[in-house]
Amino acid sequence: MNLISKDFIRNIAPQLDLLNTLGGGIAQATMRIDKREKGVVVRVAAPSVSPQNFHVVLNNNVLTVFAEYRHSAEDKLAAPLFSRTLNLPANLDLSRIDAVFEGQELHVRIPYRDITTEPREITIKQR
Repeated sequence: MNLISKDFIRNIAPQLDLLNTLGGGIAQATMRIDKREKGVVVRVAAPSVSPQNFHVVLNNNVLTVFAEYRHSAEDKLAAPLFSRTLNLPANLDLSRIDAVFEGQELHVRIPYRDITTEPREITIKQR
């Protein structure tokens, strides 16, 4: 006689996983900023987080990287796993930012602005 059915275990397992995550069962996310010759790479590692759960949001000069847990993609309820926010300096070209998941890390690549452009005089209009 089975006291616990296989269906019960399948249905309760995601809730237990969520409770474990909320209770601190996820590895602490680490963020590292690497300055390179052509720009900056923000590296975020959270070993137990799948690439689909990462989000990168750029609002003005503020970059936010966060991850959330959802049992399935259709779920309306999400549990936050971590969130990191950075104020970005003016010497970065935010129009060319991109993000890629490589290995077990999220890499947000932000190139430097082209400062080699020559100064130009602005024409003054008369009305």
